[in-house]
Amino acid sequence: MQGTIQNRDSFLKNIASRLGRERKVEVAKPVWAYNPQEQVLKDATKDELLEVLKTQCLKIHTDLITTTKADLPQKLENLISEYGGGPIVTWKDSRYEEYGVSNLLTQDLPNKNIEVYEWQASKGKENIQKAENANIGITISEITLAESGTVVLYSGNDRGRTVSFLPTNSIMLIPKSTLVPRMTQAAHKLREKVKNGEKIPSCINYITGPSNSADIEMDLVVGVHGPVKASYIVIEDL
Repeated sequence: MQGTIQNRDSFLKNIASRLGRERKVEVAKPVWAYNPQEQVLKDATKDELLEVLKTQCLKIHTDLITTTKADLPQKLENLISEYGGGPIVTWKDSRYEEYGVSNLLTQDLPNKNIEVYEWQASKGKENIQKAENANIGITISEITLAESGTVVLYSGNDRGRTVSFLPTNSIMLIPKSTLVPRMTQAAHKLREKVKNGEKIPSCINYITGPSNSADIEMDLVVGVHGPVKASYIVIEDL
């Protein structure tokens, strides 16, 4: 049900009057003489951004692996084994097939008695229970901020946000083409989608490796909130 707004114009006009000015109906976007946020890593290539990301991952306690599409299935399987196998939970996303890991997730691993669960919107809370009991969650980055080592995940019916933070370990696939310098460029991309009338998720998650907390006596503890360990796998897709 859509609500209605009563007496909006008179209410806002009264506020403007109390402030001693006419009511504004439009706000002009300011034009700034300097935009330092646009200059950081402005002319960096994807390879240079990858090096920045690698350096930042050392600071955020996140492992980073680079690979080609052809080698991705083996690299992913090796990492799954390193993390202790299943249960595994994934999104329902066609990009797993696009990047060549669909057979690994749906056939090869189950044939080795490693449970792999694909998010199914129709199953409601059962999805959350599967994510909560999973050893590994595998997701895919939409935008990747090199400066901070942050992946941007779009949630949706087939992409439950709990896949990234309830399992004990998190593996995030990062297409190299998604690398941008920093938050500034991510905001630009989202703004363009809105401007073009594209539908964007109501929940967009910015995740920078496992949580780092030093609230108690300044002792750093990694993985208190969310996965204990996180790994990024950067895929050459350019």
